[in-house]
Amino acid sequence: MVDGKPLHEAKGEVKYAASFLEWFSEEAKRINGEVLPNIEPHLRRFVLKQPVGVCGMITPWNFPLAMITRKVAPALAAGCTTVIKPSEETPLSALAFAQLVDEVQVPQGVVNVITCSRNNAELAGLLLCTSPLVRNISFTGSTKVGKWLLEKSASTVKKVSLELGGNAPFIVFDSADVKLAADKAVKSRFRNAGQTCICAERILVQENVYESFIDEFKKITMALRVRDPMSSECDMSSLINEQALAKVEDHVNDALLNGGKIVCGGKKLSSNGSLFYEPTIIRDCTTNMKCIAEETFGPVAPVIKFKTEEEALLLANSRNSGLSGYIFTNNMSQSWRVAERLEVGMVGVNESVITNEMVPFGGIKESGLGREGSSHGIEEYIELKLVCIGALENK
Repeated sequence: MVDGKPLHEAKGEVKYAASFLEWFSEEAKRINGEVLPNIEPHLRRFVLKQPVGVCGMITPWNFPLAMITRKVAPALAAGCTTVIKPSEETPLSALAFAQLVDEVQVPQGVVNVITCSRNNAELAGLLLCTSPLVRNISFTGSTKVGKWLLEKSASTVKKVSLELGGNAPFIVFDSADVKLAADKAVKSRFRNAGQTCICAERILVQENVYESFIDEFKKITMALRVRDPMSSECDMSSLINEQALAKVEDHVNDALLNGGKIVCGGKKLSSNGSLFYEPTIIRDCTTNMKCIAEETFGPVAPVIKFKTEEEALLLANSRNSGLSGYIFTNNMSQSWRVAERLEVGMVGVNESVITNEMVPFGGIKESGLGREGSSHGIEEYIELKLVCIGALENK
């Protein structure tokens, strides 16, 4: 089988990428300054919003087009120029985007793309972070690399926005619609073979509905079709590389050694170098397992049982990450309580598809700095300048 993202997901990403260009083309008209209240008769003060300057953009492999436009669109709307360093795993999407930029006659030098080998990726990042000409770094990727970029950018005191790792909790309370929760868990966990930062990484299920949820979750998961990504029948395709596959296998083996039980899946689909892994559910997981403590970033769904709302929150908030979280409950009071107490930047209540170009995307704690998308996304590429005009006394 051919490796890669399912074709229908890739087409969806193109539409998603285009939505940021459309959204921020409109936001460009709404970069409003401020006229401040007058408290001295001889002075007037106002605030300008100006472009920050040259922006360095380091983008990931899992959404190689949409993560470019989510950064480039607001930067261009703010009046900045851009230097894009795409993942060395997926440079062709960035080059295709650059070709489109030329075709629509964006002025030379406004949008720039630099590609590199895996061996030179660190050097490319270092150059962007330490160059005094670059005034902004925007990065989407791992927490480890994000911390390194933040440290290197300190030497020139740049504006830095980071969208980092997730490890999202997916909490199913006993008042939830179990079939809905199971369906949304499958769609979230196994999208792009589990290789998205807001995937449901840890499935927390209250004890009264634990068995019924497992049964429904298994039924829907086993119906997923793992195929060649170009096939119209493909629901899930491959992992990105051998390192990703090795991490998935390590997390599954660790869970089994620590008492977890395979509900379905649990192995590679072939032994001929394929990067395909079965969609996998592991039940009876515990907090000491790697699949709970770490972000697997693959098609493995660990399920852990809890008794009370307080216990669920303790489990959900126990990680250093805080990107997204999901709550399934039909108790309205509970949905408000838990949404407010979840230590994440984005919450879905009875829904796992929570993002588009209109909403602020980003996390708290070690999941990042700043927001992308929405009216707030353009602020990452703007500097505020106070102008105070004096000597305005009446003569």
